Amino acid sequence: MTDTAQRVFVSYAGLDQAWAEWVGWQLIQAGHHVELDRWSWQTGDDFVQKMNAALGEADAVVALFSKNYFAPKRWTHEEWTANFAVRGRLVPVVIEPLTDDDIPVILAGKLRKDLHGLDETSAAAALLEAVHGPVTPAGPYAFPGGAAAAPDATKDPGRPRLPTSVGLPEVWNVRRRNPDFSGREDALEQLRTGLVSGHQAVIQALHGMGGIGKTQVAVEYAHRFASQYDLVWWIDAEQANQLPVRYTEFADRLGIAKPDAGTEANARALLQHLRTRHRWLLILDNAEQPDLIAPWLPEGPGHVLITSRDPDWSGIAHHSNLDVFTRDDSVTYLRTRSPGMTAEQAGHLAGELGDLPLALAQAAGVLRSGMSLDRYEQILSASTDRIMAEGSLRDYPVPLAATVRIALARLADENGPAAIALLHLAAFLGPEPIPFAWLETARTRLTTIAGDPDDPMWLRDALQHLGRLGLVRTDFDTFQVHRLTQAIVRAQASAHLAAAARADATTVLASVDLGDPESPTDWPTWAGFTAHLSARHISSEVTGQAELRKTLLRAVYFLLCSGQPRAAQDLGMALHEAWSADAGPDDVDVLTCAEHLGHASASLGDYPKARSTIEDTLARRRRVLGEDHPDTLQSANNLANTLWSLGEQAKAREMLADALARRRRVLGEDHPATLQSASNFAGTLEDLGQFAEARRMQEDILAHQVRVLGEEHPGTLIAASNLASTLGSQGEHEEARRMQVDVLARRARVLGEDHPDTIQSANNLASTLGYLGEHEAARRMKKDVLARHVRVLGEDHPHTLSAANNLAGTLGSQGEHEEARRMQVDVLARRARVLGEDHPHTLTAVGNLASTLGYLGEHGAARRMQEDALARSARVLGVDHPDSLIAASNLASTLGSQGEHEAARRMQEDALARRRRVLGVDHPDTLALVSNLASTLFSLRRHSEAIELLKDVRVRAVRVLGAKHPDALRYTKNLAAVLNAAGRTYEAQQLIGRKPGTGSRRSGRRRR
Repeated sequence: MTDTAQRVFVSYAGLDQAWAEWVGWQLIQAGHHVELDRWSWQTGDDFVQKMNAALGEADAVVALFSKNYFAPKRWTHEEWTANFAVRGRLVPVVIEPLTDDDIPVILAGKLRKDLHGLDETSAAAALLEAVHGPVTPAGPYAFPGGAAAAPDATKDPGRPRLPTSVGLPEVWNVRRRNPDFSGREDALEQLRTGLVSGHQAVIQALHGMGGIGKTQVAVEYAHRFASQYDLVWWIDAEQANQLPVRYTEFADRLGIAKPDAGTEANARALLQHLRTRHRWLLILDNAEQPDLIAPWLPEGPGHVLITSRDPDWSGIAHHSNLDVFTRDDSVTYLRTRSPGMTAEQAGHLAGELGDLPLALAQAAGVLRSGMSLDRYEQILSASTDRIMAEGSLRDYPVPLAATVRIALARLADENGPAAIALLHLAAFLGPEPIPFAWLETARTRLTTIAGDPDDPMWLRDALQHLGRLGLVRTDFDTFQVHRLTQAIVRAQASAHLAAAARADATTVLASVDLGDPESPTDWPTWAGFTAHLSARHISSEVTGQAELRKTLLRAVYFLLCSGQPRAAQDLGMALHEAWSADAGPDDVDVLTCAEHLGHASASLGDYPKARSTIEDTLARRRRVLGEDHPDTLQSANNLANTLWSLGEQAKAREMLADALARRRRVLGEDHPATLQSASNFAGTLEDLGQFAEARRMQEDILAHQVRVLGEEHPGTLIAASNLASTLGSQGEHEEARRMQVDVLARRARVLGEDHPDTIQSANNLASTLGYLGEHEAARRMKKDVLARHVRVLGEDHPHTLSAANNLAGTLGSQGEHEEARRMQVDVLARRARVLGEDHPHTLTAVGNLASTLGYLGEHGAARRMQEDALARSARVLGVDHPDSLIAASNLASTLGSQGEHEAARRMQEDALARRRRVLGVDHPDTLALVSNLASTLFSLRRHSEAIELLKDVRVRAVRVLGAKHPDALRYTKNLAAVLNAAGRTYEAQQLIGRKPGTGSRRSGRRRR
């Protein structure tokens, strides 16, 4: 690097990669350090992280302005601001004609350097001037009439060429570019990187199933990088023995073929010629026989691109698998072809088509030819093979159904009966990966697969047959068949073959050793298993197998434990419907299935439905199994939890106490089910304000859970989370934070970042941070928690509404009362609709909104809401419930704000007496109310009483919360203000070390 060398990041759109390579090479030659993602970054790197790091370290960002660069949705205004406008120096260079309308307003004022329309020498000079700035020439000016010398390509034939300096290569036979091509940017960039990575002939094989779009990617690559080649030749290589003929045609086009030499001699002459040529690209499309292709692959400083359904190119070429579209690419493609389609409709259709490019193209063609989307999806579901035979496409040789039929015919010709049988068996499983171990375990009981069942190579041999034809995709320990291929294979199977294949598929599922559905270490196995139960075509077959019933019930329970209540509900409903019709509603398995459905409804926030389901199940279990049967007690426990969620706390507590007593007697103190009921009962004590007893029970429960289940069992983590919550309720926020940080880390590692329990842990920690005065950190966490709740559970789920309520509270504590009001109005409306007008959470929302109205000066509206909330809370929860005490404290503060200080004092003294009795004298809520009472006394000119109360509350706050806690600092400031106002200025100055201001601040606490 030179003394003036800079770190330069080249920013570009994928379609302009050839330009990016040329710019990067020019800057490197000028001595700069260049970061170009596909040169500097490796597969597996975090793209966003690498992008941010590169932008942060760059001295300059060279942005290649083009229409592609400013494509809609590629960047938002905020991203431009964050990523470029405020980072370092932006150097815009324009690589194609643009109008002012093409460029975002934020960048419109930037001086730009045009590179398009220049010869290579002039473009290079313009680029360097843009980066370095204008420089006065040190020598004489060149004569303007002379022609600029073209760069000498022989000095470095591998250097990138200016994309606009040439047209199409001198030798070119590639088909026209597909105007509908979209997506595949990563595949194209990886392909380009692979091809330019070596000095000798680089051979890249792109493999994948039929219809995946391999040929389309090759066509796009040839057109996109045409400027970098002098020779580009396309060969249909399906018949390997015809390669010499195709090579002779290429040689003839180059003028080196000898008419009398014969095809093989001319083909050899071509290979020899390519050893001496630079900048050539040979594309072998649909090459299916690697061993026969290998001897005819050229050597020399050029590139070979092979497309194939066969994945076995090891030792011959660098190979990569082309997968289906990403869902975003599928949606973009469908909406481009059918502009009236919504993103939701496109996403659903793409899912039904398995994101397969050929299927997407066929669907777009059929929909544009006169069929509604609803009708198309009906036919796709009922007769996949029929609809996949429709559609004449210019860029694909045959529809998908024909592609699969041709592959099946070739498979039959190759005499692969085991492969055909394996494909039919897999067609009756789900479209998810199928572990090799499942087939190996079940092999001796499979009836459709011929041959020696003890042959250790049977599965490998069968998969090799299927893989060569692109009918399966194999990975480490698994293989996979696309859902549309499955549907077409099923449709073509005879009734006898279909029945046998279904039976074998059921046998495979019954043979799997799944482990414990509650244990996260076994969840990957369960996840693979349940993925195969969701396919429509296997539901009736599987649900009818008596030997699978217990396994299927455990599968539903796994889905509940792993935080997938929607999937649990879907599978459970299918099982319940089938089994009820067969065995009746009182069958033991039917009742277990119903219990799981009630659990799923509760997890989805549909508490009324959960109550109805579990009440019916409990009544049936009591009649069929008896009061003390473990299953009956589980129903009782679950119903009590549901009643609590519905706000019927007294009844719920009574039921939990009874279930706990029975489980202790029937199952013993250390049984996990007993510990579950104990934990639930302790939670009711906490919610009722009986914190000391709740804490004692939870400490005991946690010790039992650790001893019985281990430190990282989900049940143990629930117990630890509950104890941390109680510690926070007692004002021990530092210890609560320590426990919550630990629980959150464990849950994220054991359960996953998006498990509902993990998100709830993050929510709890965020609330604790708020109590500790770390409002900005709390705000960031709560915002993230809300976003994850919406994504995982939906906007109306009670947990989502709690997260929104918490975030609104934090916004209010930071003075953003208008935004807090907007959120709280929405939360209140949703809670009233989802939970009911008198639900405790709805009453909390009323109180929170009323407090915000008070901060906004709307005291009359706040008072009316608070009076209503207090009356309803006292009726529903009782006058001593912590929520009722919060409602009373908030109403008292509003009365004081309206000048009714005597009424406020009476309410505050009554509430303070109750809080001291229920929460304790040192609880933060108690201290906050003492401070509020002192403010009221001061307003009543009872200065001495106010000062003594504030002195006491300050000492307690420092001891309980710490001297630097915002509440402790506020109490100190309030005390100093009161002392100063009472004429005791010296004491006030001593207290805070400076002359105090006047006035005090009310400290109302709102339930989060």
